[in-house]
Amino acid sequence: MDNQEKNLSFQLLVLITNPKLADKATKIFRKSTLPVQYRLNAEGTASSEIMDMLGLGSTDKCVLISALPRQLGDAMLGRLRSELRLGAVNSGIAFTVSLSSLNKLLLRMLVKSEEESTLHNIRKGGNIMADTKYVLIAATVNIGFSGDVMDAAKAAGAGGGTVIHSRWIGNEEAAASWGLSMQEEKEIVLILAEAEKKVEIMSRISEKCGMRSEAKGLVMALPIDAVMGL
Repeated sequence: MDNQEKNLSFQLLVLITNPKLADKATKIFRKSTLPVQYRLNAEGTASSEIMDMLGLGSTDKCVLISALPRQLGDAMLGRLRSELRLGAVNSGIAFTVSLSSLNKLLLRMLVKSEEESTLHNIRKGGNIMADTKYVLIAATVNIGFSGDVMDAAKAAGAGGGTVIHSRWIGNEEAAASWGLSMQEEKEIVLILAEAEKKVEIMSRISEKCGMRSEAKGLVMALPIDAVMGL
């Protein structure tokens, strides 16, 4: 590994938005020539009746994820804010999370992408984002308990959340030794919250949907580097 690679740090950029804006964002991601990009289908936590009443449309959401060099993170957030009008009603939220390590192949791919001229164009305007005091809380529960997670989180001051449907693929014997549920179908609830509310939100979720409940929930939190759309 050369000195350039040693001195680089990396982030995970996450965008949560509606399907229409996700299509537009997908084009932005592709034009940026970033090598690692994923798109996941998810849903918001508000009921369809509430969304219709507020004129906000469907609860269907998309989650776009991309790894990128840290020095490009702020500029990419700025571009998404500008072109998707993040912060407007029914637009979305974008944020970055620091990555602590990468395998060698991914590292080489990202270093090469950082050198591409399209990314240098994205970087125009300099560093526009300051550090923010937010965390990403992720609660994994058995299928059907995402509503309980959000009820507990909102009681502690959280806003909305995003639900991703998933499947448990871990080692059953190892999971059983830790008392983990063997139910394959899972829901992952992602909640962006102020750091000062983290402990209370996680405590409320654990009390209502923890391992001793039918939800068999696991809760974790990740620090957010920067955020757009709040």
